[in-house]
Amino acid sequence: MNPVVFGIVAGLVFGMVDVALMIPIDFPDKPTAMLGAFASRFAIGFLIPLVKMPMPAWAVGALVGLLISLPDAIITKAYAPILGTGLIGGVIIGWAAGRFAA
Repeated sequence: MNPVVFGIVAGLVFGMVDVALMIPIDFPDKPTAMLGAFASRFAIGFLIPLVKMPMPAWAVGALVGLLISLPDAIITKAYAPILGTGLIGGVIIGWAAGRFAA
């Protein structure tokens, strides 16, 4: 599959999954928090298949997931859930991109 198309699909899916995980959580400005989370996760899914580095695809995904998640984690001080989902999602998308987005 074309890496750009794969990235769009992966970003949309990862963004929707992360927003779905946020539904039961209470926030002062929930729509803004969900939009920010969707944008961050979409960026992770979109960029992973486009980044080329001399390491396994899953490691590229982990690195991209952590780097894009880090500013949100610092701002919210919710390090474990934000970095954890960024890392796990990045590894999964990186593995899938390595297999299907050639």
